[in-house]
Amino acid sequence: MSHQTLQEPSPLAASRWLRSYYFARAGFSIAWVAAAFTIGRSMPPIEAALLIAYPAWDAIANVVDAKRSGGLKASPSQAINATVSLLTSLAVVVALGQSLNAVLAVFGVWAILAGLFQLITGVRRWKTGAQWAMILSGAQSALAGAFFIKQATGAATPGIVDIAPYAAFGAFYFLISAIWLAVKLARQSARRE
Repeated sequence: MSHQTLQEPSPLAASRWLRSYYFARAGFSIAWVAAAFTIGRSMPPIEAALLIAYPAWDAIANVVDAKRSGGLKASPSQAINATVSLLTSLAVVVALGQSLNAVLAVFGVWAILAGLFQLITGVRRWKTGAQWAMILSGAQSALAGAFFIKQATGAATPGIVDIAPYAAFGAFYFLISAIWLAVKLARQSARRE
């Protein structure tokens, strides 16, 4: 059986891919937040599906991005992040059978871990540009996770609207990174002409 070696893409190809990838991540998060604040907050089955889907999407996105960026072996932080996100989706399924406080606690742990791995990936990709926003997003995710865990131990019953602002901030950072890369690529293209 032959093993095909994946090569790191050129800096230009990496920037183009990340621009598209970050726009897709922002779009998904914006749609998720809109669904959370509309049908998710009033329909428990939709709320449950959205809560399971969010970390599952993160797992899929990390795998796709890593494969386009040199492979999972070249990006262990994304490989671990994808695994953590997939396990989080399964943990959300279990937590939904207990309480929404348990779901929020699961999201808290996930936000901390995913944030740290996103930060590590951002540092590794620094040369591609726009990674300052990904690093900031990762750090803020970890802080939000600690807040979720604290909130989960309170008496109030949380809901999807308590998690939606976290996803909205994620969308904001992905959008900033995508726009930053789009501007960088446009300037590079103008210089070449």
